[in-house]
Amino acid sequence: MKQHELRPAPGSKHKSKRVGRGDGSGHGSFSGRGQKGQKARAGGGVRPGFEGGQLPLSKRLPQKRGFANIFSIDYSIVNVGRLSLFEPGTEVTPERLIAVGLIKSLSNPVKMLGDGELKHPLTVKAHKFSDKARSKIEAAGGRVEVLA
Repeated sequence: MKQHELRPAPGSKHKSKRVGRGDGSGHGSFSGRGQKGQKARAGGGVRPGFEGGQLPLSKRLPQKRGFANIFSIDYSIVNVGRLSLFEPGTEVTPERLIAVGLIKSLSNPVKMLGDGELKHPLTVKAHKFSDKARSKIEAAGGRVEVLA
């Protein structure tokens, strides 16, 4: 195949609609714009969202307030009471928490909160601990290790 033999796929090219070229063209007199009115004029038409003077939907809906802090850190939260499913003396890491289904992924840091009771000692490794969680783990004879 040579460069001069290249052709577009059949049906992919259309002739442009030439409007305003007389009645014989099929697009004469009003040029496909109908008769009179705002949409028939040059530069005519209404802005997007305009509803004929009715209060537009965008203004009728309640305004969303506040802002999203782009520096906030989303933690995967685990309560101390959920750790009772581990055997006594186990080292609880984020990888182990994923394995048992307490957190979904390692993309967020892990934070331990103090809801629930812990009966046996565990070594818990997480990125952050609440004071209550720390005291409950240590009261059960366990150790707390903060990950970087």
